[in-house]
Amino acid sequence: MKFVNSFKDKMKSYNGEHKLKYYIDTMGCQMNENDSLKYAGILESMGFEKGEEDNSNLYLFNTCCVRENAENTLFGRLGMLKKRKMNNEEVYIAIVGCMTQQEHILEKIKTSYRFVDVVLGTSCMSLFPEKLYNAIVNSKKKIEYIDVSNALEEEVPIKYEDKYKASVSIIYGCNNFCTYCIVPYVRGRERSRRPEDIVKDVKKLAQDGYKEIMLLGQNVNSYGNDFEEKYNFPMLLEELEKIDGIEIIRFMSPHPKDFKDDLIEVIKKSKKIARQIHLPLQSGNTEVLKRMNRKYTKEQFVELALKLKQISNISLSTDIIVGFPNETEEQFLDTLDVVKTVEFDQIYMFIYSKRNGTVAARMEDEVTYEEKVDRLERLKKLYEETLPALNAKMIGNTYKVLVEGKSKNNAELYTGRSSQNKVVIFEADDSYIGKVVDVKIDSEHLWYLKGTIVK
Repeated sequence: MKFVNSFKDKMKSYNGEHKLKYYIDTMGCQMNENDSLKYAGILESMGFEKGEEDNSNLYLFNTCCVRENAENTLFGRLGMLKKRKMNNEEVYIAIVGCMTQQEHILEKIKTSYRFVDVVLGTSCMSLFPEKLYNAIVNSKKKIEYIDVSNALEEEVPIKYEDKYKASVSIIYGCNNFCTYCIVPYVRGRERSRRPEDIVKDVKKLAQDGYKEIMLLGQNVNSYGNDFEEKYNFPMLLEELEKIDGIEIIRFMSPHPKDFKDDLIEVIKKSKKIARQIHLPLQSGNTEVLKRMNRKYTKEQFVELALKLKQISNISLSTDIIVGFPNETEEQFLDTLDVVKTVEFDQIYMFIYSKRNGTVAARMEDEVTYEEKVDRLERLKKLYEETLPALNAKMIGNTYKVLVEGKSKNNAELYTGRSSQNKVVIFEADDSYIGKVVDVKIDSEHLWYLKGTIVK
């Protein structure tokens, strides 16, 4: 928090007269969501109040460059804010995150959106208070490209919106260079946080009443590879297991090629690690996986998935890309075959989206958009056909559930997520909110389960 302090008092004094409010628009992954919580913490430390989209003074866009529609969304919203800027309203605009690490995006902002006040990349959070103060108080702004830094910024204030669940970043960057992915270019190489800093953060969360934590990284099971002394992800999990108050530990995303037996053994023995593992497949065909630079085969992935499914009460989720450049029908059928074999409880499905600067963007592609849409629909249909049987296996069993509050669809019932990340609804009262309870599953309803608290 040291980098905030030098401008905190100055900004607070200014805000005392102007009562500035902020609004954060987050695009992209959970790493971006976690960064946005930190930006919110910085802003509130500087005297800002949280506002709404229609009544704020500072608009911070935390951008994603994984999908093309994120660019269209950003520039569309900037166009709407331009009117307020031109009307001399007290409106300030900051753009941060992955998209700003791309030089063509930066050039577009410089030439077409010169009214933007602050632009910062993915490893520049420490510069944000000074840049913002100068833009607002001194009417100075400088749109510049700042290369990814290897520095890790600790003691950043963070503003969690949930009272019982929190995310904690453990590793930044990525060394894998999958051919479709822009992340290594915009977030840099892997940098692991020191275990003592992570433990300190989690202990503080436990003291504040948090029950569930999500450990975040582009590849969490690469954690510690950059340390001189041996310390890895399974060792970190064992350390966090000891912290009183934390009852559920989740993590994402691991890479299948790095999912070793020592990690599986830690999960088996743990009483706190959630019985839900996110295991990104991307494609079920070995040749496509090779062109994706995923470094595992179809057979190796299936072997790993089935080994994980031997853990009691485990569920698996995954990511799948359909229509990778020149994916044939036979190759797509391999993906469907893996889905049938593994039986994923949740699938995040995407049509391949070309990203400038990646290897895959230079590949020729003869697959039509209509073929890609058709494959996505067939994958979705297969998944929805297998889900009821997976849910039915849970009926009659009892699972740990963190009670989050009243159901949005039925005010008489309460809701939470099981250790397997399944939505569960049940009868309860407000005294249960924030507690981890045992719930016996009574029935399945495709996208949620209904149960009864075991007292």
